[in-house]
Amino acid sequence: MPKFFLSAEAVTGDTLVLTGEQYNHAKVLRLRTGDAVIVCDGRGTDYRCTVSEVCEGQMILQIDSSGSSGSEAAVSVTVYMALPKGDKLEHVIQKATELGADAVVTFPTARCVSRPDEKSLRKKLERWQKIAASAAEQSGRGRIPEVRTLPSYAAALKEAASADLSVLFYENEEQRTFRSAIEAAPFRTAALMTGPEGGLEHSEVMQAEAAGLQICTLGSRILRCETAPLCALSALMYAVGEF
Repeated sequence: MPKFFLSAEAVTGDTLVLTGEQYNHAKVLRLRTGDAVIVCDGRGTDYRCTVSEVCEGQMILQIDSSGSSGSEAAVSVTVYMALPKGDKLEHVIQKATELGADAVVTFPTARCVSRPDEKSLRKKLERWQKIAASAAEQSGRGRIPEVRTLPSYAAALKEAASADLSVLFYENEEQRTFRSAIEAAPFRTAALMTGPEGGLEHSEVMQAEAAGLQICTLGSRILRCETAPLCALSALMYAVGEF
């Protein structure tokens, strides 16, 4: 069943209206009067609706029932990924949304090659958020993950350290496994942090440990920067019973 997101403020009374991009998407799907759709308010509530009228530029939906989306994970996970080159972050945002992440946060580190200026970063953020919204619709999410940038590595560490489980993955760590970190204590929030293509400098790893993050390995193989966060997120979701 097709799924659309509207702001919680747009949900009033017993009807909903699709306009703009949502209306255009509905047209592409060739929705007609009588068709069933789901509309989500982005806060975990789904509205089962029926198309009642199709006008030029808008589609009117009749709300039949509402309830919890039932697709959100019990654990709130934020993916922290150092700014990568090219469109790698777009891939991570899309897949992390499908896997159940609540947010994707990017930040600069010493070895980051990509360093967009403020103007280009605003444009990228707008595109990244649209990718998250599209992936949320496709995967039946009850929420659209927030995509954000932080101005520094230090700011990312400070924010990540506030989670119940906060982990930095480092290819040279040989002792502490991610599994041991997950099993150490119960948690409701998690922060998973990964570095850029060139990896993190040793001083940055020490900085993360001092901030309170656990330094973990993701196994004996070195993963690409776009693979590591998705691997970690998948492993966490499996561990907490989402798969």
